[in-house]
This record gives sequence, structure tokens and C-alpha cells, in this order.
Amino acid sequence: MADVLADLTLEWAAAAHLGFRLAATADSDTEDDRLLSRLLTPVSKFWNCKRAPAVVGEAMECLGGNGYIEEHQMPRYYREAPLNAIWEGTSNMMVTDVERVLRKEPKALEPYLDEVPLAHGVDPRLDETVTVLELAATNPANLTGRRLVSTMALALQASLLIRHAPAAVSDAFCASRLAGDWAPTFGTLPASADADAIIDYAQLR
Repeated sequence: MADVLADLTLEWAAAAHLGFRLAATADSDTEDDRLLSRLLTPVSKFWNCKRAPAVVGEAMECLGGNGYIEEHQMPRYYREAPLNAIWEGTSNMMVTDVERVLRKEPKALEPYLDEVPLAHGVDPRLDETVTVLELAATNPANLTGRRLVSTMALALQASLLIRHAPAAVSDAFCASRLAGDWAPTFGTLPASADADAIIDYAQLR
């Protein structure tokens, strides 16, 4: 159970930090943050809306039968989780919006590619992902559509966790989400992951 809870904590931490970074752009009046907001809004909507149903489904399993009966709040979360990818704009619409931004305002990619490498040199798995994104910027055929948007979301989440979360959290995130040391189903983090430290991070927030 600890492995599952640690995995869910990684999803929560990554989504929260991505959301906070996007929110910070709204409080800024710089051109870079305006462009970053325009790009990160559909990226964040796409990724978090896709992850929400999986997280809620796993959380329901953790609660067992109590998480299924209507007297509990989980059934409502379970029903509503997929709707995020509808009323916030379907996944394909969000991907199309990212592609539209990159086509009409290509400079929007610059503050993103400045932001993610702020964690450069700390984790080689993130550094490798940044290289992939930089190559995609020069040759879009290398990475497109949902693959591009997913990679952008994961790379920024990893960078934010490296900079703002304990090493146990960022290391497990990079190992599982970037390096693929993951099933990928919840509860399949690499043996090196410190599940207790990851869970403690959530409990301290």
C-alpha cells in the first residue's frame, strides 16, 4: 500500500507544482510570463485532465467498498473526473491549442525552454528530456501531438519538483515518469524510491 500511496503522492505533487507555476504567470506582467501562460494553460489542462481519472480510480481502490458507496464522496469524484477533459476542452482540442500557440507565437517556447533547464545538472534524466524538447523545437517532426504535450508537461513537472520538493520526490518522479522505470501502473515505483519520505512530504503540506 505504501508504494501505491507514494505513487499517488508523486501525481499530486507534480500536478500541484505545475498548477502553482501556471498561476504565478497570472500575477506577473512580464512578456515572458504572458507567453508562458499562453503555452502552459493548454499543456496543464491536457495533462492534468488525463491523469485525474487514473488517480481517482486508484484512490477509490485504496478505500475499498467504502469508496464505492454513494454515501462517500469518492463516487462523485469518480464520475466527474473524466468530465475535466470535456468541459475544460477535449484532449485533442488542448493539443491543437498548443500547436496553434507554437505556430502563431513561436516565441512562447523560449520562456518554457528557459524555465525547465533551471534544474539543469541535477538529474541526467531531465537533462536528456530537455535535449529531446530542444531538438523538437528545431525539427517539429521529431515530436508532435500528444507525445509533445505530454513530454512538455512531464519535463516542467520534473524541473519544478527538483527545485521545490525533497530529493526523494523528484528522484522517484524522474525515474518513473521520465526514465520509464515504472509499469506504468500505480504502486510500481523503482526499488530505490523512498516511499515513506514521499508520503511524509504530502502529510507535511
